[in-house]
Amino acid sequence: MSENNWKYNAKEIELKWQAVWNQLDLFKSEVNQSKTKYYVLEMFPYPSGRIHMGHVRNYTMGDVVARYKMAKGYNVLHPMGWDAFGMPAENAAMEKKIHPSEWTYQNIDTMREQLKPMGLSIDWSREFATCDPDYYGQQQTLFLDMLEAGLAYRKNAIVNWDPVDQTVLANEQVEEGRGWRSGALVERRELVQWFFKISEFSDDLLKSVEQLANWPEKVKLMQKNWIGKSIGSEIEFQLENAPDGFPNLNVYTTRPDTIYGMSFAGISPNHPLAIFLGKNSKKISAFISDCEKIGNTEAAIDTAEKKGVDTKIRVVHPLIKNKSVPLYIANFILMDYGTGAIFGCPAHDQRDLDFAKKYSLEITPVIQPAGQMESSTRVTNTAYTGPGTLINSDFLNGKNIPDAKNSIVKHLENLKIGKTRTNFRLRDWGISRQRYWGCPIPVIHCESCGVVPEDRQNLPVLLPKNVDFSTPGNPLNKNLDWRQVDCPKCGRQSLRETDTMDTFVDSSWYFVRFTDPSSTDPTNKRSADYWMNVDQYIGGVEHAILHLLYSRFFSRAMHITNHLPKKSKEPFSALFTQGMVCHETYSTCTFKIENATGTLNLGSELRGLKSKSKTTIRFMISKDEFVVFKPRKSFAVGETITTADGRIKADLVAVENEWHPPEAVTETQHSKDQAKSLISSGAPVEVGGSIKMSKSKKNVVDPIDIIEQYGADTARWFMMSDSPPERDVEWTTSGVEGAWRHIQKVWKLTKDILIETSPEDNKSSEKIRNSISELEIARNQAIKGVTDGIESFSFNKAVAKLYEFTNILARSLAPKEYKLTSLRTMAILMQPLTPHLSEEIWSKLGNREVLLKQEWPLWDEGLLQREQIILPIQLNGKKKAEISVKRDVSNEEIEEMILENDKVQKYLNGTKPRKIIIVPGRIVNVVL
Repeated sequence: MSENNWKYNAKEIELKWQAVWNQLDLFKSEVNQSKTKYYVLEMFPYPSGRIHMGHVRNYTMGDVVARYKMAKGYNVLHPMGWDAFGMPAENAAMEKKIHPSEWTYQNIDTMREQLKPMGLSIDWSREFATCDPDYYGQQQTLFLDMLEAGLAYRKNAIVNWDPVDQTVLANEQVEEGRGWRSGALVERRELVQWFFKISEFSDDLLKSVEQLANWPEKVKLMQKNWIGKSIGSEIEFQLENAPDGFPNLNVYTTRPDTIYGMSFAGISPNHPLAIFLGKNSKKISAFISDCEKIGNTEAAIDTAEKKGVDTKIRVVHPLIKNKSVPLYIANFILMDYGTGAIFGCPAHDQRDLDFAKKYSLEITPVIQPAGQMESSTRVTNTAYTGPGTLINSDFLNGKNIPDAKNSIVKHLENLKIGKTRTNFRLRDWGISRQRYWGCPIPVIHCESCGVVPEDRQNLPVLLPKNVDFSTPGNPLNKNLDWRQVDCPKCGRQSLRETDTMDTFVDSSWYFVRFTDPSSTDPTNKRSADYWMNVDQYIGGVEHAILHLLYSRFFSRAMHITNHLPKKSKEPFSALFTQGMVCHETYSTCTFKIENATGTLNLGSELRGLKSKSKTTIRFMISKDEFVVFKPRKSFAVGETITTADGRIKADLVAVENEWHPPEAVTETQHSKDQAKSLISSGAPVEVGGSIKMSKSKKNVVDPIDIIEQYGADTARWFMMSDSPPERDVEWTTSGVEGAWRHIQKVWKLTKDILIETSPEDNKSSEKIRNSISELEIARNQAIKGVTDGIESFSFNKAVAKLYEFTNILARSLAPKEYKLTSLRTMAILMQPLTPHLSEEIWSKLGNREVLLKQEWPLWDEGLLQREQIILPIQLNGKKKAEISVKRDVSNEEIEEMILENDKVQKYLNGTKPRKIIIVPGRIVNVVL
């Protein structure tokens, strides 16, 4: 066989095998009751226009699992779709003068063609986008069913309102009190909104979290905290000087034990009493208006200065005779938590303390920390929220907090002014959005009949094509041709609902639709019964709360509306949240100066370069000339900068930073400092820390460039090998090149084994027998290690086992037949990670059937019990690798194996170690 036949052309080979898989329809899934199903799904992407390294990592993980399960004999469903509605498409429509649908579908076409070269085992026949009428039409059916079941309803609500974009914003779209797109200060506004009744499921959603055995603990904790169950008391306080109709004030509190420390009471600006008072007081009305500008998020309210206005109403203390406290309207109280009213105990709540200090209110400690004298218990700037015993609290004195809570609750119940109440932080899900590019809410507003569901025969309610984005607000409001429609009940001319659904709705049931995307109902029950639940769901931890919580709610709602079989209320049996892909950043700093003095002509601009010490800053005047200024942490505009020798001074008038992409930067040498510089100009760049790849910092590596240069298998191998998948991975050129070298090494090993003619004659038969034994043990260890690694989502450990197996096979003296057996096993084990390379090796081994149809190998437990030990390898005292050796192996053989180890070679970088210290049977330390 000629050398040319052994050249590994990744692009050509990968295209060849992808064509074979497509021709054989290997990834098309169908219901097959005779086989055990396995449904693996990655969170579907938003069609932004380009895939990124996060996509590569996410979908490779899912693909490894899918391919492994296929080899294990499962009937695998691995679909793909697009989360396609939302504001970015509207932004593009305004900026590019293009319809949102055109922009979205163009991006989908682009990203699909970018994903396919990765060789993913996706059933593309099930592909859909949430903006497809077939999809959102079925979503409208679900909405009507939920409306019928009482799970969807309409009410007045306080919302985040963007006054520039004229739309409601979800809490996560408010950044530091401003709209995420317009930058305008968000206001609180009361609007009629559509809601899903998720709060009705609060207790069930919370209790069921504990049953999610294969979910990350951190995600379960985030879910529990968001649902936020609390058990407290609702207390009825009498009011003095209150207007007619408001004799009492109901307060919910989780700390009834602190009632003796009460020095004020407060109500939300949206409380009915506050609204009533605002009608007759300009001061109160103005204060409420100011509060509306804070926004409706907890974060915005928590960070805002605590302010209030005295209503002149007094709140009677129910337990202290002749004591009353002032009632304030306060900007930090939310109407949708508890009753929208609190009693303030400043000593033991930080917000209450900040408020009390601002308005010079009484601060009475009622909890004494352990080991502190009552006389010395003081609260000044920080509220005490820890454990202790009650003081200044009459009959509660001396009790610990839990006992005091029990006693005060019983006492208030006996007085008939208090009752135990369970409260949840979770609020009903407001789904109304005042935007065009979303699923239309299928209802009609009739003057005679009120709110009327659209006739199901008219579904889907399609978005109109003719829309105008030239002015702010929802274009649907301005489209009378679309809005005006006959009432389905009485036939009178009416108006359509112009709110569209929150895009979280689109992603809350898509995984069910994948079970039969062509069904004329939202679900095909037979298909859903077979495929659901999703066995393995994969995605970013940033979706740990809302997306997952809403999906869990939707699963329950679809059970109630008879769209899902009732075998499980949970949609995802197992969840894995992967880390981010990171890269170092590159920036240049331009310092604009005036009034430069000295011998050099500095001009008006200097480019800065930090030295390794990060204190001295050298300024580049020309490619080979630098001026060193006095060390300092940073340079500020308006100051005079001076060189270290004092000969040159200049006034600094501006500092401008510019970010540069990795492909614009190269290694360079400046003085004694190893640095990087711009390819275009030679200007030095400052290398920043490794952070999440982002367009704003320009530290993005294009996956398509990597696939074009190295091949998809290299990208896949690197993504799975570099770090545990739940952690962030740093993308480095050296790491990718290392992965590429391993692909080449495996390919060369394949060639060497296949062209081998006979074993070396000068090797003793005993040595050959030992080599056969070592190879068989290594093969079985690899099978077990890779299996365990994939099953436990420890892909990096699976890769490590394959590295080890490759090295043992490469140096093995075993006869060719044993090497071929090991090579066959290696091809199967590598198939989930590097499917194209593995298929090519399988083909070279003379197999006609595709590798994907081969069964996953089993290991021989007896072989693993032989005298084989694992030796950790330390480099300068830190563990970097490990090798598997026979217990009686010689030190010379161990040294030889260590020097051939890929990880050790990487650190040696072509040099020899100073010393290798072997502790027999325990550890090896390589001194560099």
